[in-house]
Amino acid sequence: MLNSVARALRTSWKVPRGSGSACTSPVPSVSECCTTSGSPFLHPAVSHPAQVRSCSNGTSKQGAGGGMASKEPKFTNRLAQEKSPYLLQHAHNPVDWYPWGDEAIQRARKEDKLIFLSVGYSTCHWCHVMERESFEDEKVATLMNKHFINIKVDREENPNVDKLYMLFVVLCNGSGGWPMSVWLTPDLAPVTGGTYFPPNDRWGMPGFTTVLNKLAAKWATDREDLVRTGRSVIEAIKRNVDQKQGSGDGDEEEGAAAVAATSETLEAKFRQAINLYQRNYDPVWGGSLGAPKFPEAAKLNLMFHLHVQEPKHKVLGVVLNTLDKIAAGGIHDHVFGGFARYSVDKKWHVPHFEKMLYDQGQLLSLYANGYRLTQKPLYLTVADAIYRYLCKDLRHPNGGFYSGEDADSLPTADSEEKVEGAFYAWTYAEIKETLERGAAKFGDTTVSPIEVYAEHYDIKETGNVEPASDPHGHLLGKNIPIVYGSVRETAEKCGTSPEIVERVLHVANELLHEERERRPRPHLDTKIICAWNGLVLSGLSHLACVQDAQDRTKYLATAAELVKFVRANLYDVQARKLLRSCYGDGEETLASERPIYGFLDDYAFLIRGLIDYYVASLDEHALHWAKELQDIQDELFWDPKNGAYFYSEANSPNVVVRLKEDHDGAEPSGNSVAGHNLLLLHDYFEEERLKERAKKLFAYFSESSPFGYVLPEMMSAALVEEHGKHTLIVVGPESPEATALVDAVRRFYIPGMIIVQLKIDKPAHIERRRKSLDNFKMVKNMPTAYVCHNRVCHLPVTEPERLAEEFQPRYTFDYLEYEN
Repeated sequence: MLNSVARALRTSWKVPRGSGSACTSPVPSVSECCTTSGSPFLHPAVSHPAQVRSCSNGTSKQGAGGGMASKEPKFTNRLAQEKSPYLLQHAHNPVDWYPWGDEAIQRARKEDKLIFLSVGYSTCHWCHVMERESFEDEKVATLMNKHFINIKVDREENPNVDKLYMLFVVLCNGSGGWPMSVWLTPDLAPVTGGTYFPPNDRWGMPGFTTVLNKLAAKWATDREDLVRTGRSVIEAIKRNVDQKQGSGDGDEEEGAAAVAATSETLEAKFRQAINLYQRNYDPVWGGSLGAPKFPEAAKLNLMFHLHVQEPKHKVLGVVLNTLDKIAAGGIHDHVFGGFARYSVDKKWHVPHFEKMLYDQGQLLSLYANGYRLTQKPLYLTVADAIYRYLCKDLRHPNGGFYSGEDADSLPTADSEEKVEGAFYAWTYAEIKETLERGAAKFGDTTVSPIEVYAEHYDIKETGNVEPASDPHGHLLGKNIPIVYGSVRETAEKCGTSPEIVERVLHVANELLHEERERRPRPHLDTKIICAWNGLVLSGLSHLACVQDAQDRTKYLATAAELVKFVRANLYDVQARKLLRSCYGDGEETLASERPIYGFLDDYAFLIRGLIDYYVASLDEHALHWAKELQDIQDELFWDPKNGAYFYSEANSPNVVVRLKEDHDGAEPSGNSVAGHNLLLLHDYFEEERLKERAKKLFAYFSESSPFGYVLPEMMSAALVEEHGKHTLIVVGPESPEATALVDAVRRFYIPGMIIVQLKIDKPAHIERRRKSLDNFKMVKNMPTAYVCHNRVCHLPVTEPERLAEEFQPRYTFDYLEYEN
């Protein structure tokens, strides 16, 4: 969870080691689990824990995300009644699993037993391994069923549970990941935990059965020690969350002082962020120094903003080189599009192959905005390929998007064991044979397609994966396409033109995609998560703002269908609450019989997506729904005493601590995104309380350090508040001329841009909410644009070209200037 909680725990409760402590036994390192993008407690000066590609021992049965399923399951437990794909994967374990809820917890209290909490997700490789080794073993299951109440949690479905107990695991071990294995007292206090446990003692780690036996004995003979340990953890976390870090609603004078102090130090935080990103930047391969490498979208977004704010620092080069190298790397699916979760090496070459929706949404925004800033063709090509992948492989027929695809798949239809990367890796012979079969599609060319393809993507007859990146040999003799040069360099080496190279690569990838479609696909997690769909909505909307994109109309239509889907399937009209998720089932969508209502990030990400969609579409209904959801978010999650938003609702069942996230990781925190939303909605609806709430939010987190590194998304919002927002007001009837004026501005990446179209021929909802718009009129009876900054407006403009000229010098940069 929080840097601040960790500090408080380490001072108020010293983590003991040894039997009966918070960490009653040694636990595995982060290399034996599906990892997070680094511990949230790590500052840039601290190296990340070693992480190894999570593809070892990659075998399991189909029901566990592995190979062939048995015809008749021997066991069936309560999870068979669930909708989560991850829980359903465990429905035929001999373990007496419960889903998270009152039934399991009440039984633990009635029988006075420890709870074993196992948390994972359906595309998690090491979750599958632990299931095969332990949860499918009848002897292990007997031991679990006898001494523990066993609960399975899908971390994507119940992130509040995952976040609380992951905090405990990270505190104990210095790192975390999945599967997460935590033992709890019946009152839900953690007593020990780790990630993946092997079935027996090995690799210097205790076996799962060893831990089970020791804990069962400890609970039987000295449970008070365990109870005290668990309670001390929960009390320390509660004390820290309750501590007033900034300003709440209760003390306006103190709040004003805190806000002033934050404002005074923002310039220093700006300089600190610039220095940190430049210091930790890998000038050769982009991204942060070392390995593994994650895209770190929130940090790249902030660097876009920092550069626009002060171009003289040239931090744009850090972002552009990183986007170039990510696009060139094996983390990028060159054959069809989309990105894997992360790479295990510093070159972005060998990925952990799972493809997650939240990465696609954020990278879609990054590449779209990169193109808006620089007009670099590569970025629009990459963004369009992400869109293509999303629509073909992750989209529900009615418009929502699924959670992700597994890293593992069967090498052939006859295989019994899944292997990580089997769907994406190629031998040289496979590529050569595929291109030769499709030779006619290349047309009349004087170059060898396989020669061009191999040269451009570093394809080798012996494979191009270094042994250090493949410790278990699953990719031996295989190739992961990666680009080390350029189309021009490939053309020079192959004695042809760049145009011919581009055509050969395009046709070759189409042929390889057709061939790959014949392979067994990785498992698809058909859970449709509200927050992640909000991220995709933002990405689609940013892409739809690209004026010269060939498929711009399609992007906007897909975004519109997504809004419609979310409204129909992820919003409970009677309860006036978002749902965390629904579940795809062919043409239908399914809801859980025990609905899980949305968390902070579901509201914040969707609100942000709706605001971005409004900018792209000028659909005022979307903007008004964003405002309605913001009011609901404030009611459900705002802390009126200390400020900032809790992650979960008040009085949520079986939540022992309401957390507040204070870092942006693989996804931005809900508080960071909410800061942006509050400021933008304040300008759209002129409600001063929204801006005041944003200021109190920034004040609450003002002591987080280094601010721009830990909370880059929030720092971007704070910069918008500090430097003000541009407002474009277009007055006139709905017409191509009015749209052209809007397009002249929204084509640029401008942080915090407010766009209002006053349609004089239609009722304007926003007009009634913004009395300040009454003075804006058409000039010469033509659609007219006004550009204002901090309530100071320029002279009206009626020509789109003149309007674009006002923004072009400030918001367009020559990418050639920043290339290495």
